[in-house]
Amino acid sequence: MQFDVRTLSAEMVISHLVIDGRDEADARRQVEARGLFVSAITPVRAGLPGRRGKRRALSLVLFSQELLALLTAGLGIVEGLEALLEKEANPATRGVLERLLAGLREGQRFSAVLAEQPDLFPPLYVGIVKAAEGTSDLPRSLARFIDYQQRIDLVRAKLVSAAIYPCILLLVGGGVSLFLIGYVVPRFAEVYQGAGRNLPWLSQQMLNWGQFAGAHTTLLLAGIAAVLTTLVLGMRQLLANGGMARLLGKLPGIGERVRIYELSRLYLTLGMLSEGGITIVHAIETVQGMVSAGMRQQLQNARAEVEAGMPLSTAFDASGLTTPISLRMLRVGERTGDMGPMLTQSAAFYDGEISRWIERFTRTFEPLLMAAIGLVVGAIVVLLYMPIFDLAGDMS
Repeated sequence: MQFDVRTLSAEMVISHLVIDGRDEADARRQVEARGLFVSAITPVRAGLPGRRGKRRALSLVLFSQELLALLTAGLGIVEGLEALLEKEANPATRGVLERLLAGLREGQRFSAVLAEQPDLFPPLYVGIVKAAEGTSDLPRSLARFIDYQQRIDLVRAKLVSAAIYPCILLLVGGGVSLFLIGYVVPRFAEVYQGAGRNLPWLSQQMLNWGQFAGAHTTLLLAGIAAVLTTLVLGMRQLLANGGMARLLGKLPGIGERVRIYELSRLYLTLGMLSEGGITIVHAIETVQGMVSAGMRQQLQNARAEVEAGMPLSTAFDASGLTTPISLRMLRVGERTGDMGPMLTQSAAFYDGEISRWIERFTRTFEPLLMAAIGLVVGAIVVLLYMPIFDLAGDMS
């Protein structure tokens, strides 16, 4: 965690530092090692504005890549961390590396030192390092984790990129529609109000709305802002408690794809842990904190059945954690004894299916969305100009 430390130097200069430390004593020790006197120390609360972005002091993938390169070059774990510390300029990252080195020099295992900083090193990472300590093959485990994280990030990036263009279309189309209804329509309503003509019913209704919007602009803007704020807060709440996944899972056509995505992540994680030498029971226990609430219950049921002696494929099938393809692949893995690689291959099959579905969905949804926005804007414009067309017809 982070601490806000007020210090006093030998030159009697007062300054403030933000220190990453396991506890207050660790933060105080780091400050005193710099030759400074601690006059006050308080923990930084996570809810303070501007502090959230500082909580993660290092990129886990980048740290693993750099450490892997140094270990592959022949350096030991302590030498590798010392090399990373020498080139690091970020004070927060330096604090993390110093704590890792201090723990190793005290004789602790690398996995135990990592576990002391759970906000930076998740249980999954600690688990693969702990398994690697038993086989003395840390570089291979780090390479396996890097590949795992890159595959997870690739699927996530495809989902994000597929959602960017529709969001832009909705924002632009919604902005144009609001501008027409909130600004252009009230101006046309003022022009037509004194014309003394009977307008088409749809045009009259829209112009009535225009007059109302012109008379209550401030109230409408406040209402729109309140609705948008409520939507944003609701989305954040859903994302925080996993409600978004449950909501998407109930949508026809999309729910099955959400399940496939969760199965892909589950199988990829289990495969990585299994290849790293972790038993399937302990791998399931490690993964339970990474899945949705519904799948967590299914995993608990599957774990109990595996502990009772049931094969993994049968336990997963009984708990609803398979598809026809993955069930066959799991059975092959049980026959050959290569369950880890077979779980990874099942995840790769799921990733390919998700990528193909995303491509088909975007190709279909984006033109439909553009057509819908065009119809809305076009309808507003036509209804505005219908009285002019009517007047032109009478004149001719």
